[in-house]
Amino acid sequence: MVADSDIHTAGLDSILDRYGRAPDALLQILREAQELHGYIPPSAISYISAKLGVPRARIEGVAGFYSFLHLRPHGEYRVLFSDNITDRMLGSQPLLEEMCRQLWLQPGKVSEDGLVSIGTTSCTGMCDQGPAMLVNGRAITRLTQQRVQEIAHLIRNRTPLAGWPADFFRVEDNIRRSGPLLDNAIAPGDVLRAAVALGGGNIVGAVKNSGLRGRGGAGFPTGLKWEACRNAPGEARHVVCNADEGEPGTFKDRVLLTSYADLVFEGMTLCALAIGAQHGYLYLRGEYRYLLEPLQAVLQRRRDSNLLGKRILGQPGSDFDIAIHLGAGAYICGEESALIESLEGKRGVPRNRPPFPVTHGYKQQPTALDNVETFCSAALAIQMGAENYRAIGTPKSSGSKLISVSGDCPRPGIYEYPFGVSVRQVLEDCGAANTRAVQVSGPSGACVAESEFDRKLGFEDLPTAGAFMVFDDSRDLFEVARNFVHFFAHESCGFCTPCRVGTSMLKTTMDKIAAGHGTRYDLNEIEHLGHVLQTSSHCGLGRTACNPVLHTLRHFRPAYESRLKSLDFEPAFDLDGALARARQMTGRDDAGAHLKPENI
Repeated sequence: MVADSDIHTAGLDSILDRYGRAPDALLQILREAQELHGYIPPSAISYISAKLGVPRARIEGVAGFYSFLHLRPHGEYRVLFSDNITDRMLGSQPLLEEMCRQLWLQPGKVSEDGLVSIGTTSCTGMCDQGPAMLVNGRAITRLTQQRVQEIAHLIRNRTPLAGWPADFFRVEDNIRRSGPLLDNAIAPGDVLRAAVALGGGNIVGAVKNSGLRGRGGAGFPTGLKWEACRNAPGEARHVVCNADEGEPGTFKDRVLLTSYADLVFEGMTLCALAIGAQHGYLYLRGEYRYLLEPLQAVLQRRRDSNLLGKRILGQPGSDFDIAIHLGAGAYICGEESALIESLEGKRGVPRNRPPFPVTHGYKQQPTALDNVETFCSAALAIQMGAENYRAIGTPKSSGSKLISVSGDCPRPGIYEYPFGVSVRQVLEDCGAANTRAVQVSGPSGACVAESEFDRKLGFEDLPTAGAFMVFDDSRDLFEVARNFVHFFAHESCGFCTPCRVGTSMLKTTMDKIAAGHGTRYDLNEIEHLGHVLQTSSHCGLGRTACNPVLHTLRHFRPAYESRLKSLDFEPAFDLDGALARARQMTGRDDAGAHLKPENI
């Protein structure tokens, strides 16, 4: 008879060996251990602790931080409905309730037989083809009541996911408008051949001259970042691609990784040649687990073509390779220092800055960390030439930008525009009508009202990481903001008190108002809380958590005030009138005398 502990540790040695039994790979080891058993059993934790020389408490702390890792059985089938506002607008809530009815299960619970659990997750990155869900980490799009019923039937019959209809897992690119980036004709290796001819210093100079700024939202000049990393002291340097696209409403990087993976890796390798790095890492969000094998295949093809590995393109000293690190459900890991912590096998808690990653990044060594779209744009800038690239867009925002359009429009998907396009133009192109508001750059961005639709997308006006969520005049902007507030409260890493407590207080206040128990005092407290979060939070999550509420309060205050309790004082007490009515009712002159001031 085989002991349970032996069952749960079988296969772990091969996982540990694949990652060189390195503590830095702890998150990846735990993720793969969970794929073996559906959760991470105590015996597996003990085994990993002994083999890595890592305290058990640290392993449990890491596993407990990520929402996709489980220390207890979570069902053979783990169903997570996307709870993003656009999925809700498409009817995700009734579908979740239907799934619970079909499987006789309450949300957040595991069935008694251990077959299935049903819950929610913040966003699956499928906003243009929702409602969507994850089943055992696999994305299923375009949910309908019939599809939900079919899925429930498959689960009841314990049908393996491999036997489910392939159409369930179909994910479309939905490219609606393309430009220089999406229409590029760059073949694998074209940019690298040009880069080898330029040399590292000239690559940095060309990227600087192109005016390229980071596409992740902050907009830091890419050439300056690469230059700082190249010049930083240290023997080893690293390139990290941030593909942890967790901002609700953003899905452009998913499309680039699906259909332009060669360009992403070309840009990363270009950066490596520029700064002198030998190691690269693609940090892929856990919701995109289905892309892992296709991306691994692209990497292997590039190695076989001498575009990765030793002596790239036959150049001595040009050694560079890329590994893929898969996240496990933590929005905070989109913050660059939290991502690096996660890459090192730790909880994704943002670091104190300075120092910055360009000098003290991965393993405290110089690291160039950029967004997926940024690496693609850098490759395009080298291929086009710095001046040609700079001629696109505006003086302060060169090049083009990919926009992820979702919400109330008939043509959601990916749109590419030169920087400087107006909000109104995007709305016209996606067919939106009767638009009341647009959330630019996701919950942490700006809510733009109709009076501002002529504003331009660009770093000098409306900077954006890519999300463009459309809300028509049928939508309740208070409920939109409340959904965003719940998102921030759920995704706070809990490291700093202002964010941990502040986002929870904000959530409670919004729920109080939604229940009809709010007052004008609560609106004032929200503004005060926003000031505290913005000035004292450890990282950008806390500093932007109040944005959805503050912006909608400014533009759509009646949506809040209509829910408030009226605390206006009653009219002043009419003593003379009360005495007269008492005398009239009783016929006595002393009636109501107890109401006189001298008797009160």
